[in-house]
Amino acid sequence: MEGTVFTPSLEGMKHVKSEEGEMLTKPFLDVCKLILPVIDKFGAAMALVKSDIGGNISRLESKYCSNPSEFNLLYSMVRAEVEAKTAKASSSCTNGLLWLTRAMDFLVELFRNLLEHPDWTMSRACTESYNQTLKKWHGWVASSSFTIAMKLAPDRKKFMEVIGGTGDLNSDIEKFCSNFAPLLEENHKFLASVGLDDLKAS
Repeated sequence: MEGTVFTPSLEGMKHVKSEEGEMLTKPFLDVCKLILPVIDKFGAAMALVKSDIGGNISRLESKYCSNPSEFNLLYSMVRAEVEAKTAKASSSCTNGLLWLTRAMDFLVELFRNLLEHPDWTMSRACTESYNQTLKKWHGWVASSSFTIAMKLAPDRKKFMEVIGGTGDLNSDIEKFCSNFAPLLEENHKFLASVGLDDLKAS
């Protein structure tokens, strides 16, 4: 593997915004897709997270494909749903973007923890990241499933070797967290501006 598992997504992040600084739908979703192979390396512990992320990417992508020029900008989908008063529906693209962003928050937090706490086990890094990000939005069922899944977290040393490839892993993790977090923050700010950043799971 040339570079690390993060190399493709770091390259993709450079193209997420238009010249006017607006978030573009397809490039943003492509970056999220490029992060899926990273999640694969966690094995069973992340199966739930991966299917959730994959489902939300597909939902947003099919909306984009229905009218690429209208939905070229990521937030245009949300604006259209806000106007149609369908944004709060569980199957809406707004909901998809919100949960996709939250899942990515979890991953950024997880890799930040792995970087900053070399002594933590993978299980602990996962649990702490979950508590900081997704937990407050999850109901009891999702929270319980997640807690059980985290017990299946892989061995940290082996995991780091697998995702490292031939690149400088710590440097790429640092870049991943510092470049991706502001994009996610922007999504939250936009969703908050339309009153939709605090939807909870049932």
